[in-house]
Amino acid sequence: MIRVAVAARATTRASAGMRAYTSALLERVNRVAPDVELLPVRAPLALQPFALRAARPQLVHLPYLHAAPFVPRPYVAMVHDVIHLRFPALFSRATAAYWRFVAAPLYRAADRVLVSDPRVAQDCVALLGVARERIRIVPLGYGDAVPDAVPWPAERPYVLYAGNHRPHKDLSTLYAAWAALPPQLALDLVLTGPDEPGVRRRYARERGALEFLGELDDATLARRYRGALAYVQPSLAEGFGIPVLEAAVAGTPVLATTNAAPAVTLPFIQTFAPGDVAALGSLIGGVARDPAPARARAAEGVATLRAYTWDRFAASTAAVYREVVCHQDDNE
Repeated sequence: MIRVAVAARATTRASAGMRAYTSALLERVNRVAPDVELLPVRAPLALQPFALRAARPQLVHLPYLHAAPFVPRPYVAMVHDVIHLRFPALFSRATAAYWRFVAAPLYRAADRVLVSDPRVAQDCVALLGVARERIRIVPLGYGDAVPDAVPWPAERPYVLYAGNHRPHKDLSTLYAAWAALPPQLALDLVLTGPDEPGVRRRYARERGALEFLGELDDATLARRYRGALAYVQPSLAEGFGIPVLEAAVAGTPVLATTNAAPAVTLPFIQTFAPGDVAALGSLIGGVARDPAPARARAAEGVATLRAYTWDRFAASTAAVYREVVCHQDDNE
């Protein structure tokens, strides 16, 4: 039995994707890999190294971007993204210092660095100095409710965005592209997250509404994917992009920036350059006028992408654990 201590306490900066990753890890690895025992450790960050050592594991897993130094060896670390290094102007000096003096050395010292997409692997080499041979790519999964969801009924066709509203999501590009659509196109723009009255006033269309849905449960979000004319991911960059995978698994046409789509989805979606309002508007308008080609392209990917379950993710992660522990045993 391989005992793995997981630093499972989320910090306040942990995104929904990071929380989904850790939840899937804790819920599924023990089930799909009977030879692995996960030991969740939820100590505060300052006490984390001591609590991890007290668990007496064979291996430690750091699933969040924020972790304490002096983690007991051996350990594997998940790098969800390096957006803080790619777009430093969007973040504080304290964040930059953390990445320079804590995160980067922590990742360079990891026995294996886990990432979810080849783009992040490249960034880890270029921006963090991690040796490529120690990086393992393990794609994430989609929610169980997605494949069989009933489409959400809507008075008008709508395009959907699901996620937070942080600056790197570049929602202004999505708002501008939608607002500039020809007036004859009847199309709503629907987003998860809190209402933003100022945005609704600034971006308005005669034959369309801008609606904020708040936080949705998994079942409702799955229905929203299925009911959408298209799903749009306008981010400057994403580590993986779970909503893109989920929308594609639902058979919904996806429009995403070249830096925000999981590599596994690229054959089945349409992409545009980050910040290109005209290109995004053209793609949305094309789907609105004639949705059949985009739907056909999306349908081609459903069978392939449904293989990327959270159980598959868990099994692949367990394989990395075995690799590290076996390597340690060989060296003793």
